[in-house]
Amino acid sequence: MQRNKYLSADALFGIIRQQFEKIKDHRPMNVVIPLGDALMSAFAMFSLKEPSLLAFDERRTSDKNLKKIYGIDQIPSDTQMRKILDAVHPSEISPLFKTVFGQLQRGGVIEQMVFMEGHYLLSVDGTGYFSSKEIHCESCLERVNKKTGEVTYSHQLLGAALVHPAQKAVMPFAPEAIIKQDGETKNDCERNAAKRFLEQLRHDHPDLPLIVVEDALSANAPHIRALEGHHLRYILGVKPGDHAFLFTYVQQAQAAGQTTEFELEENGIIHRFRFLNQVPLNASNPDLLVNFIEYWEVARKKTRHFTWITDFIITTENAYPIMRGGRARWKIENETFNTLKNQGYQFEHNFGHGHQHLSTVFAMLMMLAFAVDQAQQLACQLFQAAWDKLGSKRALWEKIRALFDTLEFQSMTDILRAIVFGYAVQGLTIYDSS
Repeated sequence: MQRNKYLSADALFGIIRQQFEKIKDHRPMNVVIPLGDALMSAFAMFSLKEPSLLAFDERRTSDKNLKKIYGIDQIPSDTQMRKILDAVHPSEISPLFKTVFGQLQRGGVIEQMVFMEGHYLLSVDGTGYFSSKEIHCESCLERVNKKTGEVTYSHQLLGAALVHPAQKAVMPFAPEAIIKQDGETKNDCERNAAKRFLEQLRHDHPDLPLIVVEDALSANAPHIRALEGHHLRYILGVKPGDHAFLFTYVQQAQAAGQTTEFELEENGIIHRFRFLNQVPLNASNPDLLVNFIEYWEVARKKTRHFTWITDFIITTENAYPIMRGGRARWKIENETFNTLKNQGYQFEHNFGHGHQHLSTVFAMLMMLAFAVDQAQQLACQLFQAAWDKLGSKRALWEKIRALFDTLEFQSMTDILRAIVFGYAVQGLTIYDSS
């Protein structure tokens, strides 16, 4: 059932293991636990959806499957893992996302996510994955309540994933950590992190045709000019409260009969559009012209309303796909962040803070494990069959862990085959120390 051998879980595990081996270990040469083993152990923990580092630590001395399936020789204790990974810079893990994506390209699988005019949709947004008023590390962001002086500590990152309106699977790219130096407000933090992200994005994928979809926070002149500078198309949300000049301009154009309006009906739902091309973004940037589209989804019980700007010249032919692209922005939240938080990955669990990069490294390794799972969802018929048989991702993870805990396997492929086709255990030995 595996059409593409390069995209099986075992093939991806092997490639990730090889890439981990290339990361330079800055510790003395006479180390007990090699860096590659520590990185692969953390990756395996997130791949198996362990609820905590302690739960993973309890299996390390007796679990032969960790060594066979994930290629780990020396499995670190929880304390050793935290100490070793704390010194790893997140930038050394980022290239592995490009590696997984490259395998999807090599297998011709990623082409199914092409959205419009040969472009892929890239949804970008910030998220927090840790917050506390007590627990913190030197790398935590700090927000002070102006009234009470109370400090809230947090870790946040800017995430990005290829999405498609017709695809449930997403493909995450390397996230960018939001750091203390990015500023004290949400706007500053995400904008500064976005600058670094775009630079790295074009370094990793210089020619990939992308349409960036983001919320209204990103619909500002500096960010749009940055997108244009990196040869990125865009569909960005806008709001009347944040873009008063833009909305007033469109209202005046509508009154003058300069806007185009039309509607479509599909399955009892009316899709109503209004658009205007070549509109100045704001009074401060009259030379920055954008194309404005407004959309109403009119159903029997509810009407929904959306507004975006884009660099695509809008027509009655492409207004519908532009709308679908704009609405697909939510997949970075629903199919990425919410999946990581609510479907077994334990995204908001505190696996450790350390003194340097530990929290960010753990978050990136978790997202890398998620990327491998999404590659399986896109490309592996065996994975798809196992998921379909068990009915939910959470049930699939539980079954994989149950088999992983009780029987010895040679590969993740064998575990998935056992789930899909069934298995038999011959013989039973009960150990009695009495």
